[in-house]
Amino acid sequence: MFTGIVEELGDVVALEQGADSARLTLHGPLVTSDAVHGASIAVNGVCLTVVEHADGAFTVDVMAETLNRSSLSALRPGDRVNLERAMAAGGRFGGHVVQGHVDGTATILERVPGDRWEVVRFSLPADLARYVVEKGSITVDGVSLTVASVDDDSFTVSLIPTTLGLTTLGHKAVGHLVNLEVDVLAKYVERLMAAPAAVPATAVPPTAVPATVSPTTKDRA
Repeated sequence: MFTGIVEELGDVVALEQGADSARLTLHGPLVTSDAVHGASIAVNGVCLTVVEHADGAFTVDVMAETLNRSSLSALRPGDRVNLERAMAAGGRFGGHVVQGHVDGTATILERVPGDRWEVVRFSLPADLARYVVEKGSITVDGVSLTVASVDDDSFTVSLIPTTLGLTTLGHKAVGHLVNLEVDVLAKYVERLMAAPAAVPATAVPPTAVPATVSPTTKDRA
């Protein structure tokens, strides 16, 4: 599990493309400082498993489902990516519950700069719109953000200088693709509300057991 607090901007070092898979090697000295084989690292919001690591770089395998569902298929050597290690059990919960299971992609539609911040508008896929609410949480390219406004087919977020400077969201232009993960709690609530209510089993009375009659004094005589 992750919290959507990006730890490091990494770089794509190499890409090996398979028929329906890919192998990525990425440079990230911070996230590999305590990496082990099998560790989880989120790359642009996608939870991936470390299969090799050395000299500040790590390698991951990306399967067809991930390539189809996320923007990782568009990565090329030299591209920058957001990196976050899996949350430690005793760590601070800085963002919100992020699984690293991308729900879909969106396109940057507009960037409106302020004095030191920026409002960014993203497209909103129709199948994800019901999970996005004003002032709710959403993960964009692995960054935990608060929804500033939402309509039927788009939403906006306001990016502070830290986010602009330390994540890829400060550098991506209009038209660029980003990964989206909606709040998993909303999906669970929807599933529970849609499920039919469980019908309680009909209570079956216990089998009647004749009471034992204690012998009276007269009976004992």
